[in-house]
Amino acid sequence: MGILYVVPTPVGNLEDMTMRAIRILREADFILAEDTRTSAKLMKHFEIQAPMYSHHKFNEHKTVGALVERIRNSEQHVALVSDAGTPAISDPGFLLVRECVKNDIDVQCLPGATAFVPALVSSGLPCEKFVFEGFLPQKKGRQTRLNQLKEETRTIIFYESPYRVLKTLTQFAEVFGGERRAAAVREISKIHEECVRGTLQELVEHFTKNEPRGEFVILVGSDG
Repeated sequence: MGILYVVPTPVGNLEDMTMRAIRILREADFILAEDTRTSAKLMKHFEIQAPMYSHHKFNEHKTVGALVERIRNSEQHVALVSDAGTPAISDPGFLLVRECVKNDIDVQCLPGATAFVPALVSSGLPCEKFVFEGFLPQKKGRQTRLNQLKEETRTIIFYESPYRVLKTLTQFAEVFGGERRAAAVREISKIHEECVRGTLQELVEHFTKNEPRGEFVILVGSDG
């Protein structure tokens, strides 16, 4: 029976790629990539030549069955990567991992890059306990979820695109209160990495004056 390796890739700086991740990808019989064009640049940089196949949110429901059968009925080592960070964390991968586990296929997830951990630690907000929300629903269920989180006593972590950051922060200030401590971290491990700390109202004012750019992690502290 084969093995599925879940391999984190850098969220920015290529130096964050681990030696083990490079070895596993070089030794893989094939690689499943969220976007083969994006991953091709990484593979070329590290001289990884294993064949790649697309595995993304638009095709994973159709292909997961055949992939599981292929891994189960062979001794192939298969590596799963996303465009950046750890697969299955706000990225495709969960369905394949779940089905492999159901079929007693060995699944090994390598430690490595993910955006929310460095954002949480650098925010200065309590990090011994936290809630990871990822991307909130854009419409249906969004307000309901935010209302449920109003009394949360742990640090709450969200992902957001630059195009919705200001709108999201404004909404957070309305729901959680403008004086709630928060941080917005962008472009983690890249040249323009930045962590803006303050109250939610102060963050709204900052990004009203400064156009949000890059991928964001927004962290909201408790009201205690």
